[in-house]
Amino acid sequence: MSITINIYYTGENDNAIKFAEEMEQSGIADRIRAEKGNLRYDYFFPMNDKETLLLIDSWENQEALDIHHASPMMKEIAALREKYDLHMKVEQYAGIANEGENEFIRK
Repeated sequence: MSITINIYYTGENDNAIKFAEEMEQSGIADRIRAEKGNLRYDYFFPMNDKETLLLIDSWENQEALDIHHASPMMKEIAALREKYDLHMKVEQYAGIANEGENEFIRK
């Protein structure tokens, strides 16, 4: 079952944007995307909050996510977070297993 994590990075003076730019330019983001089990690693900027960055990070399963969390890249990410004085809010979602069928959930 896949796992999707939304991480909201918030800072001041465009620091969230600078963080994302450095993650991309340094190659860290591409290295994460290349990890086995990574399904998505993309940044977005909420229209109503210019000081926040949303990272949508998806993994095939908990094992792939655990391996990523144990990787040396986590120290690099933490150092950049500290450099840009960012605060985090994390939300985690589990995929729905529906035996290979694509169904839409409507409320």
